[in-house]
Amino acid sequence: MDDLNEVYNELIMEHSMNSPYKKKLDKSDFCELGHNPNCGDEISIEVQLDGNIIKDMAFSGHGCAISQASTSVMIETLRGKTIEEAREIIQTFIDMIKREIVDEKELERLEDAIAFKNISNMPARVKCALLAWHTMEEILNKNGK
Repeated sequence: MDDLNEVYNELIMEHSMNSPYKKKLDKSDFCELGHNPNCGDEISIEVQLDGNIIKDMAFSGHGCAISQASTSVMIETLRGKTIEEAREIIQTFIDMIKREIVDEKELERLEDAIAFKNISNMPARVKCALLAWHTMEEILNKNGK
């Protein structure tokens, strides 16, 4: 289990420092600002759709390693998915953080986002990990997708 935690920690650090998704899109259909007043994390998520498929996503902004990595991993996980699949994955991630889903089989759909599973043990970091996911949920809800 320690080896797995180490892999997860490396994944989080890699995504927080070298995210390929921290950029601006040439063209986006939606853009939403997410802000965590508790710690000052602020991100802007851009989404480009192709019908009901998430064609591309990117983010900008600043925040702690957890919020930056969670945003990057979310984008990696949701790119290429349908809107409906994205909604299900977002809800699964939120439920995992809230410890409402612990079944490993159900969590497999999160791909690398499962690396944030133990964040629920650090209450001060939960909002950091959830910021991007709630912001993406807001994009989908606002735009009737």
